[in-house]
Amino acid sequence: MNITETTVQNGTHEALACILNDLRSTVSPQQYGAAALFAGTFYSRMNSDEFEARASKDWAALVAGFMEFASVRAQGQVSVRVFNPSLEQHGWESPHTVIQIVNQDMPFLVDSVGMVLANLGIGIHVLGHPVVRVQRDADGRAVAIGEDARDGTLESMMHVEINRQVGAVEFAQLDSQIHAVLDDVRACVADWKAMRERARESADYVSAAASPVSPQQVQEASAFMRWLADDHFTFLGYREYKVSPEKGDNLLLPVADSGLGLLRDDRRAGRPRSVSGLLEAMHAAGHAPDALILTKTNARSTVHRGGYMDYVGVLEFDANGRACGERRFIGLYTSSVYNQSTWHIPVVRERNEYVAEHSGLPKDGHSAKALRHILETLPRDELFQSNRNELYGTVMSVLSLQERIRPRLFVRRDRYGRFFSVLVYIPRDRHNTMARKRIEAMLMQALNGQRIDTTTQVGESPLAQLHMIVRPKAGAPESVDVASLERNLEEIVRDWHDTLRDQLVQRHGEAAGLDLAGRFARALPMGYIEEVSPELAAADVERLARLDAENDLSLQLYERGDADLRFKLYRFGQDISLSEALPLMENLGLRIRTEHPYVVHAGHDTIHIQDFEIEARSNVQVDSVRARFEDAFEAIWRGRAESDGFNRLILAGRLEWRQVAMLRGYAKYLLQVGVPFSQSYMEETLVRYPLLARLLVELFEARFHPEEDATKKAEGQANFRAELVALAGSDALAMRTLETVVAARTASRDAQMAATKKALRILLDQVESIDEDRILRKFEAAILATLRTSFYQSNKERSREVIAFKIDPAAVPESPKPHPYREIFVYGPRVEGTHLRFGAVARGGLRWSDRREDFRTEVLGLVKAQMVKNTVIVPEGAKGGFFVKRPPTDREAVQAEGIACYQLFIGSMLDITDNIVGGKIVPPEEVVRHDADDPYLVVAADKGTARFSDIANALSADCNFWLGDAFASGGSVGYSHKGMAITARGAWESVKRHFRALGRDSQSEDFTVVGIGDMSGDVFGNGMLLSRHI
Repeated sequence: MNITETTVQNGTHEALACILNDLRSTVSPQQYGAAALFAGTFYSRMNSDEFEARASKDWAALVAGFMEFASVRAQGQVSVRVFNPSLEQHGWESPHTVIQIVNQDMPFLVDSVGMVLANLGIGIHVLGHPVVRVQRDADGRAVAIGEDARDGTLESMMHVEINRQVGAVEFAQLDSQIHAVLDDVRACVADWKAMRERARESADYVSAAASPVSPQQVQEASAFMRWLADDHFTFLGYREYKVSPEKGDNLLLPVADSGLGLLRDDRRAGRPRSVSGLLEAMHAAGHAPDALILTKTNARSTVHRGGYMDYVGVLEFDANGRACGERRFIGLYTSSVYNQSTWHIPVVRERNEYVAEHSGLPKDGHSAKALRHILETLPRDELFQSNRNELYGTVMSVLSLQERIRPRLFVRRDRYGRFFSVLVYIPRDRHNTMARKRIEAMLMQALNGQRIDTTTQVGESPLAQLHMIVRPKAGAPESVDVASLERNLEEIVRDWHDTLRDQLVQRHGEAAGLDLAGRFARALPMGYIEEVSPELAAADVERLARLDAENDLSLQLYERGDADLRFKLYRFGQDISLSEALPLMENLGLRIRTEHPYVVHAGHDTIHIQDFEIEARSNVQVDSVRARFEDAFEAIWRGRAESDGFNRLILAGRLEWRQVAMLRGYAKYLLQVGVPFSQSYMEETLVRYPLLARLLVELFEARFHPEEDATKKAEGQANFRAELVALAGSDALAMRTLETVVAARTASRDAQMAATKKALRILLDQVESIDEDRILRKFEAAILATLRTSFYQSNKERSREVIAFKIDPAAVPESPKPHPYREIFVYGPRVEGTHLRFGAVARGGLRWSDRREDFRTEVLGLVKAQMVKNTVIVPEGAKGGFFVKRPPTDREAVQAEGIACYQLFIGSMLDITDNIVGGKIVPPEEVVRHDADDPYLVVAADKGTARFSDIANALSADCNFWLGDAFASGGSVGYSHKGMAITARGAWESVKRHFRALGRDSQSEDFTVVGIGDMSGDVFGNGMLLSRHI
């Protein structure tokens, strides 16, 4: 049959047709027919994508060269060549080194050659191994191939392309090792039938011969040998040994000409072995002698499959039951052995029955089924090599692991001292390459190993099973500290989650700790686990557990290593955007270097962790400022404090956020009274002089803190001194000055104020800038001009949102005139406002101002006009105004926010105003007064607040204020100015009526009037605008 036509007709790859076409120009016409047949067979099993690796003419040159190489091979020999192909010499080239092998076809060729290359660490890129029928003459020359070689034999043609090798040494090494391995393969294949027959003969021998072994064991041993011969063992070698007395001992010596397979060569017969040592090993741990020796050899297989070969020894006994010889088989259990039930394997099944019987478990019970499963899944080598007692101990221990998953290992030393067999069980989710390598390293060190082989079994069981065979060096330990190995194993497989769980249990007790671990440990994302230690994570989990409502927030300022400042945010629901966090952190004196965000999905809850790497503008002692900083950040983020440059004082001046809010409140007041400095300049000044800022706070506290108990005041003296020392640094003069301030903390209020003022005066003299000196002194003057404050009212939630300062404006230098009798300035992040009174008994309206920067100027202008009008009226004039700082965009929401701010403004004024109860003056709680009794506070409506009187009176009622609903005029229990036309327009309509009665038209005729008021905005002034003829 024409191979070319057949190939094309059958459609075997278009590329093959191209190769055959190029082959015509590569070989002579006389050779083409045979070459085409060879090429068709050689390339018949190639995939289409493999042809794309090189041009068809190169494939043609390759097959032509191979055919020439294979054309001569001596009977019973192997042909091997190793070369780097070149265009000049071979007609094709490759980036790889090529190995070509021609051998009589037989099993194990490809596997065995592959092992040679793997052992040398050489990678394979191309592997082709077609089988071609070849007919050769007496000289080994090919005379026919393929279908033409009807009287020929099958030959294996292997073409292998490997990592490129250079130099004759490498080529010679490959050639030598491949020849040696293929010689082994040939010997094994040639003798396998004879070896199998020896196994059957041994089965008969065991059954018939006298031995000290029990009848049951004899029966199992005989069945085992027949089972081996029934395609369950790849026989690689066989040899017989007889006991011979030598030098006072009985030695096992090889029987001449008994070797088969790998043991044909007497050099592979092994060293003489002492029978007494053999029997001693067999009797170890009280074990009676067996008819069989089942173990591993010390040599690794060169044929078919890598690994140490299996050793099956059949002992021969004399009439007295003494060992007198051995029939030794070496080879490999076939793959079917590892797939069939262990209850069907002779010898092994008897041991299984022993374990099951002695376990005492009910046969149909769950535990008995689990025990059978363990016996099925144990490594077959363990079942073959362990005696009954060893197997029983191992299986029962593994069974206990089903009830409590934990790492365990079992060490068994081969009774002949050749190796340690270690069974390792670890939780399946902990099994990975790194864990395996660490376990191997541990065993190699503990067992003085020189080589270790590991097989792994990972299935549906929650435990992964690793079977490790350790071949020790000389001097292996006689005993093994298994408890120590297991402790090390626990540390190796202990993962991040284990350590976190243990940390949580240690912190919270077992029940609570395990609950926290269950809720959060597996919810933490992989990026978090890789970055954060379990110890830090335990603290994080505690914070996460406290977050259970939308927008719940937790914070942590901490150091990670040297000079690595971090700030961590935990938020339920949504994260805080970087655009929000950046300016807030900048105003706190920190710069964000980078962010590590993590999302935790715990059940149905989503919690965000944001870990910021930050830099501080000044040196930060984390432990001393952590709580202040965290409280400040939350207060700012929740809107209870403003975000501006004053917040740098929290770190720079070691202040609480409310203390900073107090200083900010004074800055806002100074801006309203017209100081010639911007807020940013005032911020920079206080931050530049944090010690002076701290003393200003101390002056405020000395003046207004309600606590006067000397003992309680002394409690914080040490911390206060430490703060001042840190702020003063190396300034000796400052420290001497500050010592008096520290000492005064236990003295009277006046003494504390005097010491603080003195320290301020001394330190202010060191301020170089005149403007900065003026700024600092204005803060001092504003504090000293303050008569009362709501700052320390801990029993009122309102005082956490706004601060009310009752001030004597005349005591504030350079404040605009006329100076009111008293002023209450209210500061908060949502609202600012002021109320000016020109007498102890005064009234006037409160307006909703739209002038953020100068609402005090607006109010002062109004009250000046009122003072002119009220010259003959009692009480005196008063006016107030407030500004809404965060108005919403929605109109209805704006009104609601305005009312809320109005309530804060009114309520904070009431908080520091004296009350009258039972005819007696009752000062407000937690308010230090530096003025006389002052219970008279009334308000009225004005622009924007015409309908707010009931709101004000409701606040008055809540405070049990003595005026009740007389606190605010108008409203539901008073008179509505608009409703009753008590307005400028209403007054003018009355004037027009009087003029008509006099026969005058005030709208068209000029006239002269005399009235009380001015044009600054009171009723009289507004009325004058209603006629052009006045």
